[in-house]
Amino acid sequence: MSRKRDPLSKVDNLPARKAKYAPVAAALAEVYGALDWSRNQDGMDELVSCILSQSTTDSNRDRAFARLKAAFPDWNAVRFAELDALKEAIRPAGLANQKAPRIQEALAVIHKRSGDYNIDFLAEMPLEEAKAWLVSLKGIGPKTAAIVLCFAYNLPAFPVDTHVYRVSKRIGFIPQKLSANDAHPVMEAIAPPADYYAFHIQLIQHGRETCHARNPACGRCAISAYCDEYRLMSRPD
Repeated sequence: MSRKRDPLSKVDNLPARKAKYAPVAAALAEVYGALDWSRNQDGMDELVSCILSQSTTDSNRDRAFARLKAAFPDWNAVRFAELDALKEAIRPAGLANQKAPRIQEALAVIHKRSGDYNIDFLAEMPLEEAKAWLVSLKGIGPKTAAIVLCFAYNLPAFPVDTHVYRVSKRIGFIPQKLSANDAHPVMEAIAPPADYYAFHIQLIQHGRETCHARNPACGRCAISAYCDEYRLMSRPD
């Protein structure tokens, strides 16, 4: 049986990529401000919110999560709710036919394994074991696991969402052909663990406000001097 290749082994010239971190982080902090970790949701809320966020916008996710909380008094009620009622509650997030049973299955597994609807024990586990525990839940991948661990428990896991993936490839933190899943451990090698939370959010802000998927605003970009893609675009013919 073949072993999965270490994502870091797929990255050429890692020291040069890591060297970009300090100036890029300093420039982004200057634009978006320094950030300290704060817990906005507990682990269970973060996990379910992440399931709702799949293939939709943040605003749709938030609407669906608020409706879910308003419709059901606790996680046990969500787990045993009529499926159609749960689908209706989370409909703003889209893909309700997939997300509703996924949420109920996750709740069932969590309760079976822990005896409660609570995943705070993850904070006491070795990081890689905590990641593996989360991704063992159906429909939970490395991004969701990293978000839960980083945002709910301030653990050193670096989430790579669409914005982070796009901006990181353009800058040159990660190779162009590296998959989003493989990008998680690479970004963890690029940035210092204490900075994961802030740098993740700053990259997202930069992706939303400047480094757009289409027509990035390179002319007003604070980090264009460190961006591989901008350098290639600016090269004389």
